[in-house]
Amino acid sequence: MQKVIVTGGAGYIGSHTVVELAQAGYEPVIIDNYSNSQRSVEAAVNEIVGKSLKWYDVDCRDKEKVRRVFESEGKIAGVLHFAAFKAVGESVQKPLKYFENNIGSFTTLLEVMAEFDVKELVFSSSCTVYGEPEVNPVTESTPWQPASSPYGYTKQVCERLIQDLDRSPEGIRAAMLRYFNPIGAHPSALIGELPLGTPNNLVPYLTQVAAGLRPKLTIFGDDYPTPDGTCVRDYIHVVDLAKAHVSALDYIFGQTPGESFNLIANIGTGTGASVREVVEGFEKATGVPVPHEVGPRRPGDVSQIFAASTGAASQLDWTPELSLEQALADAWRWQTALLKAKEKPGT
Repeated sequence: MQKVIVTGGAGYIGSHTVVELAQAGYEPVIIDNYSNSQRSVEAAVNEIVGKSLKWYDVDCRDKEKVRRVFESEGKIAGVLHFAAFKAVGESVQKPLKYFENNIGSFTTLLEVMAEFDVKELVFSSSCTVYGEPEVNPVTESTPWQPASSPYGYTKQVCERLIQDLDRSPEGIRAAMLRYFNPIGAHPSALIGELPLGTPNNLVPYLTQVAAGLRPKLTIFGDDYPTPDGTCVRDYIHVVDLAKAHVSALDYIFGQTPGESFNLIANIGTGTGASVREVVEGFEKATGVPVPHEVGPRRPGDVSQIFAASTGAASQLDWTPELSLEQALADAWRWQTALLKAKEKPGT
């Protein structure tokens, strides 16, 4: 059983990946400072996998504390790095916060990995590295455009760091997964997207509106150059996304020992869906209406982007299996579970 560090493992994507890693036979060790997650995730993940995993309350910017985790855990086979702020709109308002955390935590992690001679890395990247693409769907070779947000820029910088390390004497064995828009929840409804405060992403806000926790959903702009005027994204079920990380780790360990490389793979469905289509799809999948209105555009949003996941299919032997409708139904099941938990005495 190979031991792997998972930074940001209590977060939305990280927690689902931890589950898939454990079920695939890996031993995940989680580092998270819980700045954008809740400690209740620990017990939920442990319940799903049927055992108690190791969880460290550590900020990845704190080199000494990260170093102590590596020291205490002994032989580390690889690292999966999720720890980063990820809200496009917030990054436009607070760019320094994103530069300091997303880039700073990653360089600190890379320094500790080098100190302990750990070169195997799966990096949580994003389709935002492409900026506003000239042609859709985007492939792994699609040229980057200027990032539309500080968040996207931080992902561009981190990918460049990996590429520079690959060309350096130190070397690195990395998979950079540029994923699109993860939605949904684990079918157990024990873990899912759990935003603190007002959700920045479409689906958790939508489910909160459907649950009556918020009055209505605002669609940010309906005058984009898309079929119905609303932004188009490639929505992928978070469980499919989590499995892609396991495939990426399997790929790294399957390569020639000692050989440095970096793999780039888009992780998406290859099909775009507009904001209006997501709202309508949710109502169809659940039978629950979603009050909504159209508002002004949101800074940092691109009009449309969806994937051609050629690298993932050919090199990682991975393809998505779950539909948009299934993801929306699972997201609603998760939201319903949250409501039931709040209704219990003492919660």
